[in-house]
Amino acid sequence: MGSKLPLLFVFVMLFALSSAIPNKRKPYKPCKNLVFYFHDILYNGKNAANATSAIVAAPEGVSLTKLAPQSHFGNIIVFDDPITLSHSLSSKQVGRAQGFYIYDTKNTYTSWLSFTFVLNSTHHQGTITFAGADPIVAKTRDISVTGGTGDFFMHRGIATITTDAFEGEAYFRLGVYIKFFECW
Repeated sequence: MGSKLPLLFVFVMLFALSSAIPNKRKPYKPCKNLVFYFHDILYNGKNAANATSAIVAAPEGVSLTKLAPQSHFGNIIVFDDPITLSHSLSSKQVGRAQGFYIYDTKNTYTSWLSFTFVLNSTHHQGTITFAGADPIVAKTRDISVTGGTGDFFMHRGIATITTDAFEGEAYFRLGVYIKFFECW
């Protein structure tokens, strides 16, 4: 029994030291990169033919055709936006961005996004699902890619979003730079 105690002590010390040494993990490298743009045109009560999003919930006393004052807090918007490979809204669509965003902070412009890219083109077939916080005033922001189907079956990663263009509350275009770190 006496000879097992020093061996156990040595094992415990090695374990303790190994956990104290910083882990020098190699940085992750993406297995696939994609870039898309989606274009959001908010329904304002007069543009039903062109609108791709609509306010479906608002604070009491606020119209469903105009965003709430004070950082749009409390508005919930659903969307079915065209996705393109270029900045132009009139360029060929490769799919639709479908989901919702919720303005969730009173003192600054932030939202929470949950949406899916439904892609149906000669280059890409399937879906990519996203979720996360969007601090709108930041130049770039990251949200999680939580999965996909078809060409993107079980893919996961990060999407960096930039507000590529906006026209007040009527229109905005987001650039979505996707880095998949888990590809099947």
